Amino acid sequence: MRGRDLNRLVPFIVLTTLLTALSFTDASAQIRIADSVRSEFLHAWNGYKKYAWGHDALLPLTKKPRDWYASPLYMTPVDAYDVMVLMGLTAEAGAAKQLILDSLSFDKNIEVQSFEMTIRLLGGLLSAYELDGDKRFLVLAEDLTIRLLPVFNSPTGMPYRYVNLQTGKIRDSINNPAEIGTSLLEFGTLSRLTGNPVYYQKSKAALVALYKRRSPIGLVGGWINVQTGEWVDSTSHIGGGIDSYYEYLYKAWLMLGDEDCKQMAEESLNAVNRYVADTTRGGLWYGEVNMFSGKRTGTSFGSLEAFYPAVLALSGDVERAEALEQSCFRMWTLYHIEPEEIDYSTMTVTEKPYHLRPEIIESAYYLYRVTGNTKYREMGFTYFNDIVKYCRTDEAYAALRDVTTKDKSDEMESFFFAETLKYFYLLFSAPETFNFERIIFNTEAHPLRRIKGK
Repeated sequence: MRGRDLNRLVPFIVLTTLLTALSFTDASAQIRIADSVRSEFLHAWNGYKKYAWGHDALLPLTKKPRDWYASPLYMTPVDAYDVMVLMGLTAEAGAAKQLILDSLSFDKNIEVQSFEMTIRLLGGLLSAYELDGDKRFLVLAEDLTIRLLPVFNSPTGMPYRYVNLQTGKIRDSINNPAEIGTSLLEFGTLSRLTGNPVYYQKSKAALVALYKRRSPIGLVGGWINVQTGEWVDSTSHIGGGIDSYYEYLYKAWLMLGDEDCKQMAEESLNAVNRYVADTTRGGLWYGEVNMFSGKRTGTSFGSLEAFYPAVLALSGDVERAEALEQSCFRMWTLYHIEPEEIDYSTMTVTEKPYHLRPEIIESAYYLYRVTGNTKYREMGFTYFNDIVKYCRTDEAYAALRDVTTKDKSDEMESFFFAETLKYFYLLFSAPETFNFERIIFNTEAHPLRRIKGK
């Protein structure tokens, strides 16, 4: 075996040895795993610095930079900043901060997707300001938000998908519930920090407009026309395109104390649990149904749906959360890493990639914090061990093109830092490392403070 190949296996060998020796109630063992997560963060971060510094992301196999648009917006540094602060990586955080504050500008003639700008960049900048206190982060956050506001200029108040940061030109009136309903945590935080209520008002009005267009049985569909308010896809589920709509309804109540959001969340989650949940195939799953009739139309479940145990746990529905996380774990162990999608009626893979997604780890973290049951740390260790084994490269981490063959793809999204590695670190860190009761994570895992008294 060549020396470089052996070096690739060293982290996996160390982790496997640790697994056979540790007890998941042993605090020192947990610290060692958290330190391993921190080391793997540095491994991936150093690869980004070496080959993609000043760009949005690293292509880990070709070792080249990748930008989302014609001009970089520093996705990875903004997404990773609060993780470095959390991990105590002072030098790395300082370098990222200098790059962001010296070079990031939103005065660019580029068309951007409002949803991604909100959860990654706005969420990251707001979290950076609350952790660091440097007002330049807040100035950037407000400048970005002002440039995003034109998306809400539709007849219904629900946002368009894309906007030009310089001209304000908007396009794409066909939008989905996740992109419509995933901004209240960020816009609400900005209103709190600046004293300007317009951000909160615009975002909440969009959320309410969407909620009012739910079906008589309480479900939303896949796509809606934000100009007419008419649904163009009546398929209801909890996966991509809908997922964070449900997440933000409940989190907005927890973080902002908004009673309207509490009522909307409770009614919506009740409808989802009544109609979308499926226990007929062994275990608990969530598939697809018609939003108007509740009739089952599909049995797909995947890595994005794995966020839902976290929401259930937060809402107090621990029994259902635990059952669903067990199903997620079953999905993961089919090929020792989760695919993008399976058909749970046959337990076969229907979409083979793994994009380094965090949702299953996020849910394990929430369940551990809510229940204190160490089995969720054991699950988390399995997830971490498998990702190190199959996704680590000599310079960073790579997604998988096919979980059945473990062939890698040239992809390492910024959420691998912001979410995947952060949730691993928090899962194995001492509880006092992070005040779980004082913050709410946005859907990109950026911690935002709850309002006082909440």
